[in-house]
Amino acid sequence: MANTEPLASQRILIMATDGFEQSELEVPLERLQDAGADVDIASLQLGDITGWDGDDWGDEIEVDLKIGDVKIDDYAALVLPGGQINPDLLRVDDAAVALIRDFAAAGKPVAAICHAPWLLIEAGLARGKRLTSYKSIRTDVVNAGADFVDEAVVVDGNIITSRCPDDLPAFCDAIVAALAERRIEA
Repeated sequence: MANTEPLASQRILIMATDGFEQSELEVPLERLQDAGADVDIASLQLGDITGWDGDDWGDEIEVDLKIGDVKIDDYAALVLPGGQINPDLLRVDDAAVALIRDFAAAGKPVAAICHAPWLLIEAGLARGKRLTSYKSIRTDVVNAGADFVDEAVVVDGNIITSRCPDDLPAFCDAIVAALAERRIEA
């Protein structure tokens, strides 16, 4: 019988803090778990972090570990939800930026949606890459040396980007496909 969980026994990390776009954390979390992955949430502090949903604060989600305690060898990929607040807070945290850089250097998929490409820029990962993002940070992406592409999902090597919550199906499909491909190659 074929395995209906293409990501069985893989661990994936979602990095976020207060102000994450609610759907951009919850939808990938659910989709990756449904595909069989174990998913942990890392943040600046332990406890709960609160999402942003529409035009007000959203739901809380429990943090599994602090960013500084993450061991990248324990994870197959990194997912970065957007929202305006979340990536803006994370991009000024040295440990968060270093973690993104380390995942990318290890060749592991790094997936960023909406405003989260700010984190790719801060980590020095944008130059020369094909990326997409939320429309309001398009100039930031271009100024960082990336080739901006206005598509639902853009995959360039191990970097996966999407524009907004409307793109979540394509974003999640690309993450699952990248991890399934890595599993086949391994």
